[in-house]
Amino acid sequence: MKSLKIICPNGHLGFAPLKVESFRLGVEAKPDCIAADSGSDDVGPVPLGSDGCASPRAWQEHDLEHMLLAARELNVPMIIGSAGDTGTNSRVDMYVDIIRQLAAKHGLAPFKLGWFHSEVDKEVVRDRIRAGSSIDGLDERPALTEEELDTTDRIVAMAGVHPYVELLKAGCDVIIGGRSSDSAVFAAPALFHGFPADQAYYLGKVLECASFCAEPYGGKETVMGEITHDDVKVTAMHPAQRCTPASVAGHAMYERSNPYDEFVAGGRLDMRDCVYEQISEKTTRITGARFVPADNVRVKLEGAGKVGERFVGIAGVRDPYTIAHIDEVIAWARKAVEDRFGPEGWELHYNVFGRDGIMGPLEPLRDTPGHELCVVVQGIAPTKDMAEEVTMTGTRQMFYARLPDVKGTAGSVSFVLDEVLPASAGYRWTLNHTMAVDDPMELFRTAVETVGAPAHA
Repeated sequence: MKSLKIICPNGHLGFAPLKVESFRLGVEAKPDCIAADSGSDDVGPVPLGSDGCASPRAWQEHDLEHMLLAARELNVPMIIGSAGDTGTNSRVDMYVDIIRQLAAKHGLAPFKLGWFHSEVDKEVVRDRIRAGSSIDGLDERPALTEEELDTTDRIVAMAGVHPYVELLKAGCDVIIGGRSSDSAVFAAPALFHGFPADQAYYLGKVLECASFCAEPYGGKETVMGEITHDDVKVTAMHPAQRCTPASVAGHAMYERSNPYDEFVAGGRLDMRDCVYEQISEKTTRITGARFVPADNVRVKLEGAGKVGERFVGIAGVRDPYTIAHIDEVIAWARKAVEDRFGPEGWELHYNVFGRDGIMGPLEPLRDTPGHELCVVVQGIAPTKDMAEEVTMTGTRQMFYARLPDVKGTAGSVSFVLDEVLPASAGYRWTLNHTMAVDDPMELFRTAVETVGAPAHA
């Protein structure tokens, strides 16, 4: 092949529905593959730990249906990575079942459906630790210990291109992947067709978030990437969007502490020497990317563990004096919980919106809060009854806080709701580590079946 075209309609399939107009324009451009990533750790540890989704099933079915029908219409592969937000085994199985149901619903001719699982048993990781193989932490985390492993409920390994390439070699028309590096979903078909790793991995990097590489901003719009043996071109499908050197280079630097490197299982994409050229109104050409193979393969592991049951309270503050002393108000409420339950066995978290609710102590304007604040209170405890009481106390006691110079008895704090609200259980990230493997496929298990209705005479 001289070139390969891939369209991506959604940077996180199911998180919000894809936009049909630009997707159909992408389909009309006759791509060689339709692909999207469906996962992210941006949604926090709850979906992984609880083995659920952060996105409504209806939205996920919406995107899968549009993509499947278009892929079968064009007779090109459809590839989905990190199924169901997390890529756990149950989310992969859910997507596989959705594909089966859609094939039956639309009477699709038979096609090969492939998938892989990527959950890792804790005992596999424990055996590596005991054998002396370090499970190295990322982002300044220490190496994994057995104690931290014991707090973990579920682990997924992050696949590179390897299981996707294997399933493409098996002739699969639709591939549903477990947890995966975003770029691998798109790099795999390019590598399968013989394109250089330098361009293939950059193609994956630029397509992973769909229209985030275009301007003006518009979420869930389709973009098309085209790879040759010399370059990558990316084109916005929405009539009002265009891919520019600024928008494409900006996306290459997106969500990373180092703007030049993208790490995957088996190597690193080096973007230091990339050159961006506007070659038409809606298209930017990229050259100069370089893939550097690793000396050995290390696979990223993500793990989450349950902290406790959780409730949420919401309080509003308009009184200027209370705003000026909001930390003392929170300390009073926290002390009331400690008096009731003791100093341990529960957690209280306060987000003060209007002061530093998003950035916390990193907020540069922390000393100049707004004229009103919203305080979101999260209480976590081993049981639902205790979590409810912890949160109720931590919220209501803000009203009763004793502050110097206050003469009145009311008006310092208001409550959006008199009750506190049940929320999902609280989880925390326990693993953000890498583990060495001898075979890049050893943590991933593939399967293939034929689905669809045979043609009737």
